[in-house]
Amino acid sequence: MAHYALLKDNVVRRVITGRDEDDLVDGIDSWEDYYGNMLGMDCLRTSYNTVGNQHSLGGTPFRGNYAGIGYRYDTDLDAFIPPQPYPSWVLNETTCLWDAPVVYPDDGLLYNWDEASQSWQEVTDGL
Repeated sequence: MAHYALLKDNVVRRVITGRDEDDLVDGIDSWEDYYGNMLGMDCLRTSYNTVGNQHSLGGTPFRGNYAGIGYRYDTDLDAFIPPQPYPSWVLNETTCLWDAPVVYPDDGLLYNWDEASQSWQEVTDGL
């Protein structure tokens, strides 16, 4: 089973499950082309096992991240990039994820990013 991202203007609009690339049938040379033509959008394969440009099962990472609705496909990186969570965060072109300007604390506590103060604020209410 393979997964495919359907795009308009390099933005993911849908993700579908489809046939494996090596399971071609007569008259079909590419499942990306087939699904794209059938659904009227650009279509690219995506890997459910790839996050942060790492393959969760130790395989070869594929296109940076598993595509999600609203992700942008970066043609230069050949990667699906999630939406930028905050204006101050910077794209890490190695992981294809967004990095905060301050590293998340490694003290076992829960934090939320505060854009106004450009800092991690400990979550204390509701715990």
